Amino acid sequence: MLLAQLVDISRRVTETPRRLEKIGLLSSLLRQAGLNEIETVTAYLSGRPRQNRIGVGYAALRDAAVLPAEQPGLEIADVDRVFDSLTAISGPGSERKKRDLLQHLYSRATAAEQAFLTALLHGELRQGALEGVMLEALAKAFAANPGRVRRAAMLSGDLVVVARLLAESGERGLDRCDIQLFRPVQPMLAQTAEDVETAIEELGEAALEYKFDGARVQVHRSGDDVRVFSRALNDVTAAVPEIVEAARAMPGSDWILEGEALALTPQGRPHPFQVTARRFGRKIDLDRVRAELPLTPYWFDLLYLDGQSLIDEPQRRRFSALMELAPPAAIAPHLLTGDPSAAAEFLRGALEAGHEGVMAKSLEAGYAAGARGQSWLKVKKAHTLDLVILAAEWGHGRRHGWLSNLHLGARDTDTGGFAMLGKTFKGLTDEMLAWQTEQLLKIEIGRDSYTVYVEPKIVVEIAFGDIQISPRYVSGLALRFARVKRYRTDKPPEEADTFQAVQALASQ
Repeated sequence: MLLAQLVDISRRVTETPRRLEKIGLLSSLLRQAGLNEIETVTAYLSGRPRQNRIGVGYAALRDAAVLPAEQPGLEIADVDRVFDSLTAISGPGSERKKRDLLQHLYSRATAAEQAFLTALLHGELRQGALEGVMLEALAKAFAANPGRVRRAAMLSGDLVVVARLLAESGERGLDRCDIQLFRPVQPMLAQTAEDVETAIEELGEAALEYKFDGARVQVHRSGDDVRVFSRALNDVTAAVPEIVEAARAMPGSDWILEGEALALTPQGRPHPFQVTARRFGRKIDLDRVRAELPLTPYWFDLLYLDGQSLIDEPQRRRFSALMELAPPAAIAPHLLTGDPSAAAEFLRGALEAGHEGVMAKSLEAGYAAGARGQSWLKVKKAHTLDLVILAAEWGHGRRHGWLSNLHLGARDTDTGGFAMLGKTFKGLTDEMLAWQTEQLLKIEIGRDSYTVYVEPKIVVEIAFGDIQISPRYVSGLALRFARVKRYRTDKPPEEADTFQAVQALASQ
């Protein structure tokens, strides 16, 4: 398949606001893709290379600029092979080799294809083909049930895998996308409730649990083989030996648990998230680090037990099985209630103990891997949103030389882009200013005299007073008294809060 075909479909998808038309365009191209192309085509239409990280920055793409080809002739398979080669290059002279490869590739691409490839490698391909649209397009292309395709994507953690299975075996190929030991499952996500009274009103009798400000972990065990996965589905087993030991000490031989790992003070109160996060990714001097900052796991869900998936079981059944498996002290503090007064008292207890708030969960809800629905609601002390940094302005005075004032965006599920909700530099310590300056410059995509524009990759938790109407921003909304609480290095931009959720909060 020619790259030009895909670029044309991408352009047409971008230009139409109609969801059904987007789905029709995408599915028609997916049907044309060969078995050796389907993974690459699906990845490109989703806005990323098949290899995910290519290791090519803004400067390398700038240096690779060449005159475009006059006629299209570049095959998608050719591009994919070049990307494979780019990921394999390392060591002395690697930048020159990457530049030469990119120059050769770009010399074979038309102007439209060059622009597409640059946006793809920058992570800036905003064509409106969000995952939900792509899921429906795959289902239509291969005459599969959309619900089964969606479930397969959640359990496999990768839409490209689902596309390959559909291309090989049709809908029956999705039978292989079930929960499996040592293949991490996308975490179920929560919506925000304004207060516990609202949560009880929406859910009725609910299961309440402490909401920890720790690192979410998913632990898989088969016999003595234990592996620990992070919220981002990375294998972090080597960094957390005490969690492995805790898992091996529990009964049973085959299970998957979900929980939070916390670093606690000698008084038993939680350290800030940034302190707990220091433990993850460490592979050297573990004995010393463990002695200085031990981790304590608190379990809140059981997804798999003795060869059986539990994700379709109601929450009350999963939690009951968890209580039979894990020691009581290792289970998240919990309360079953439909009484708003009891729920408010439970929230006060969580906050007094130093935790973020509470989770309220529907007793009858299954585990919706990768989904953010109304069956899990989070209640925090203050209003917070997880937003994406779109740009940053150079600071003045004490902040001179640092990128300071952050441009904040919420994920817009309608357009596939980000809706700006204002700026803030409040809450930033010198340490945070130095860190964000270093990290933001690595993902720079352009600048003017005082602003550096960046790839929308970094998520930051923002506390705010309320939401106001603002003609200053295209979104029409702005956060009042916004301040930075912390960077969410554990969250990808796909899990940032949505503009639609912000609109709902503003209308309350």
